[in-house]
Amino acid sequence: MRIAIDVMGGDNAPGLIVQGALDAAAEWPDTELLLVGETSVIESLMNGKKPANVTICHADEVIGPDDEPVKAVRRKKGASMVVAGQLVREKQADAMLSAGNTGALMATGLLVVGRMDGIERPALAPMMPTMDDVGILTLDLGANMDAKPEHLLQYAIMGSIYRAKVHGLANPRVGLLNVGTEAMKGNEMAKAAYALLEQAPVHFIGNVEARDVLNRNCDVLVCDGFAGNIMLKAMEGAAGTIFTSLKEAFSQSLLTKLAAAVLLPKLRPLKKRMDYKEHGGAPLLGLNGLVVKCHGSSDALAVKNAVRQARSAIQGQLIETIAAEINGK
Repeated sequence: MRIAIDVMGGDNAPGLIVQGALDAAAEWPDTELLLVGETSVIESLMNGKKPANVTICHADEVIGPDDEPVKAVRRKKGASMVVAGQLVREKQADAMLSAGNTGALMATGLLVVGRMDGIERPALAPMMPTMDDVGILTLDLGANMDAKPEHLLQYAIMGSIYRAKVHGLANPRVGLLNVGTEAMKGNEMAKAAYALLEQAPVHFIGNVEARDVLNRNCDVLVCDGFAGNIMLKAMEGAAGTIFTSLKEAFSQSLLTKLAAAVLLPKLRPLKKRMDYKEHGGAPLLGLNGLVVKCHGSSDALAVKNAVRQARSAIQGQLIETIAAEINGK
């Protein structure tokens, strides 16, 4: 297996990205990691200790967080993200990872890697944390702000295959994000999508509400990118506010500090559940190759977990299985 890593993208690039890659190289010696970026920078971070299963692929440009995605991908042919995408397109890598500009990565997927035949809109599919630590694969969470019912049907099929192939989940339950559980709830798009999903080759359980997501009321949650991204940001904001409020409350007096000493061991697992680093990255499903978007603030652990995720997808022949299902082969 060969996995290309854009080491120049992300808030903690290149230092922690390279460190995560080195940790992954030590964990899985059967996987070749192609580190894409400025050669001299990568070599300096390795301190002259390059593992046998690590290869440096030079790229002399970087796509920044403020770059206009499509223009940047078209103009910066030597950017680390674009070079990693070219490696996937040319079959020199089985997958690519990047913590860089999300819009630029979507553009790289479409313009460089290429869209899968039969797929109209690729989807960003991260794992939403749940209280049982299993998580819900949710798509789309921001790649496409507007969607048609047919797009949601394709999301459901791709998401089901991903959970089966990468997570080993048999017959994953598919839910449609809506304002109520009744079949006729929601806007016209949701109603039309419901009818399509009822006939789809997936285990469709009907509409689900956002308030029940943390209790894993389904295994694959389907929605348009606009509603999905709002739900994600609302949950992230609520979690951050709760932990900040608890920290303030526990710091008010000696008594509350003693209480914190007792309660913190119980609260740490909850914080870990909500931590993006534990989930690795979000695949862009619907492309001709495996592209994984890591969180912009990814550290070494997040990068290592993203490599783990990519390995599972490659071993499960995820891309080939999705293509066969979508095109009826």
